[in-house]
Amino acid sequence: MKTTMSLLQRAVATLLTITSVSAQTIAQINGDRFLSALNGQSVSNVTGIVTAKGPDGIWIRSIKPGHDKRVSNGLYVYGSALAKNTSISVGDVIVVDGKVSEYRSNKNYLYMTELASPKVAAILEHGKNVDPIVIGKGGLCPPTREYSGLDKGDVFAVPNNQSLVSVENPQLEPELYGLDFWESLMGELVTIENPRAVGRPNQYGDTWVVGDWRTTGDNDRTGLTVSSGDGNPEAIIIGSPLDGSDNPTDTRLGDHLETITGVVFQAFGFYRILPLTNISIIQSLAPEVPGPTSLLSDGTCGGITIGSYNIENFHAGDTAHVQAVAKHIVEFLHTPDLLAIQEIQDDSGPTDDGVVDSDKTLDALVAAISSTSSVAYNYTYISPLNDISGGAPGANIRVAYLYRASVLQLRNPEKGNATAANEVLPGPELRYNPGYVDPANAAWTDSRRPLAAAWEMVGGEGRTLFTVNVHWTSKGGSTSLHGDARPPVNGGVGGRREQGVVTATFIAALLASDPAAHIAVLGDFNEFAFAQPIADFARLSGLEDLDVVAGVAEQERYTYLYDMNSQELDHVFVSPALAARTKGFEHVHVNTWVAYGDMTSDHDPSVGMFDIC
Repeated sequence: MKTTMSLLQRAVATLLTITSVSAQTIAQINGDRFLSALNGQSVSNVTGIVTAKGPDGIWIRSIKPGHDKRVSNGLYVYGSALAKNTSISVGDVIVVDGKVSEYRSNKNYLYMTELASPKVAAILEHGKNVDPIVIGKGGLCPPTREYSGLDKGDVFAVPNNQSLVSVENPQLEPELYGLDFWESLMGELVTIENPRAVGRPNQYGDTWVVGDWRTTGDNDRTGLTVSSGDGNPEAIIIGSPLDGSDNPTDTRLGDHLETITGVVFQAFGFYRILPLTNISIIQSLAPEVPGPTSLLSDGTCGGITIGSYNIENFHAGDTAHVQAVAKHIVEFLHTPDLLAIQEIQDDSGPTDDGVVDSDKTLDALVAAISSTSSVAYNYTYISPLNDISGGAPGANIRVAYLYRASVLQLRNPEKGNATAANEVLPGPELRYNPGYVDPANAAWTDSRRPLAAAWEMVGGEGRTLFTVNVHWTSKGGSTSLHGDARPPVNGGVGGRREQGVVTATFIAALLASDPAAHIAVLGDFNEFAFAQPIADFARLSGLEDLDVVAGVAEQERYTYLYDMNSQELDHVFVSPALAARTKGFEHVHVNTWVAYGDMTSDHDPSVGMFDIC
């Protein structure tokens, strides 16, 4: 009996050792990795100074912070009862017991270490001074290029999703990697001095900022432009204020803000700072909107202008949107001779009623343009089959062209249909003008077919201009740059690679027929120029990136604002012969510079000028 009791006592003692740990420092809970070594274990006598209180918990800091840069001395203690306990205030030194937990609300997010089921054992002191850690001082600056060592040097690498932070749980290297840097400050009270907005706030006012530290990719609007291998990990999102106030939702790119103090947190797939109170805008940049393009057509083959613009779910039923798009085309793009447009809905808009034509929709746009200018546009497009092109259900979005009737015309027009595949004929000529590029190819499943066309000057001067208007598949299904998957999932990347090959094959046939052909492929590629789908497309097609041809500075190559990054999803690629006759290329930032409520589209338009004589 004595032996039996001894074994039982040992078993209980072993179980207690596994499930309960006495932890005197917060650093022991956090450790030097993403996931706590004490996850799932009960701990006692955790002592810390209360640095902030929120609606669902409090934050505490070690009494004697350690000096290991990899280890945070702050901790979130989760418990609404504790948060509402009026006997506990910021500056109190408390002793708390609880259970170490790793929490995330979605499998794609990183875990956050917290202390759950807390019980306050004692309040040792009141009124202790709490000084925030100032990011950007004393060498405490976020890395500016890489997010994680698990990305193997390229956060945009393909293949992606090759490892998980939650599985690898690497040791933190905060001086090298952005995720490691923010993790090393998890739960800490921090200050950002001289912050500026580098992204547009969401509907809750969550806004991406950088502070008084080194940044890369700075564009002229003081945003951060993404580039090869550099997704700008130095930016951090400012989330919901802890005092219940609201952040402004009209913050704009480049706005200067008041000093921000708050706690480092993890939520909704991103590291963030929850400020003690709301963001306050000090100053916005001038001008509020950019000037119009400097590229003006002279109406001859020596200086025609070609534009591209994703006009975001465009249909005639939204009169205000029609007028706003027309204003952009007239006032900011100076009514280019040829304009490739994307996301044109059918005549019934987002109603799934079998309607596929867009004549009424495009008539409305043409009429709105002519009402405020002397320019008369014609248009051309091909209706897709019902419910096969992706986008808003029932809207049947497609690409289309507007062209100035006094300047350009379709060469030997013979319109194709939704299933007819365009061909390159001797000359070269197009079998269908306009016509879809290989519309039956599986690469276009739930996506828009590219529309190829051949143009000539009214009056016959100059060479034939071939264009392909594209709107490749979206990035839906992507995971956050701060997410668990490394490198992050680039949604739709496989589809865009296939679409690039199909498009490039068609272009290669044109160039094989005439190496001196004037060709432009333009539109919404839904991908970065340095990413594999576009890199493969450029290599296989033999076309050149017009940004590079025209000498657009790398940091000024952006047409879209997403999270912390100014980025370019809309491109123009030109044949060598057309590249040699390029007279200019500009992105017109009419949408990325303005507040969310003032956007006409989520994309910026672009305009190029060419000599096709």
